[in-house]
Amino acid sequence: MALKCVSELYSIDGKLYPCTTSITMDIIGGKWKTVILYHLRDGKKRYNELRKTLPVVTERTLSLQLKQLEEDGVVTRMVYTSKPPLKVEYELTEFGKSLIPLLDAIAQWGEMVADQRATVVKIADAL
Repeated sequence: MALKCVSELYSIDGKLYPCTTSITMDIIGGKWKTVILYHLRDGKKRYNELRKTLPVVTERTLSLQLKQLEEDGVVTRMVYTSKPPLKVEYELTEFGKSLIPLLDAIAQWGEMVADQRATVVKIADAL
């Protein structure tokens, strides 16, 4: 595959990218976005469900990352106010679902590295 990063720039919503990899990393890069997306790949999750699956992420960070993913069109946020308590659900959009093969490949590679290098630490011991 030939690289197209030599003499072209890509513009999305007024933001310039030097190559297609930088587009991908802008959307899913960072410490938690990919992890959040991985947990949404099987379907809708309430905000509190995501919090429980990511206990080391602060609420502020989770909220900011979800907001950025929503702005990038990767997840949708549904707020249900018809009856208390307020319910907020997040789900991958069709655009977001196109990331599932990539998310699975990243997770599989991480499992290989964990098998070779990691030791398991209980959550209570880590916090």
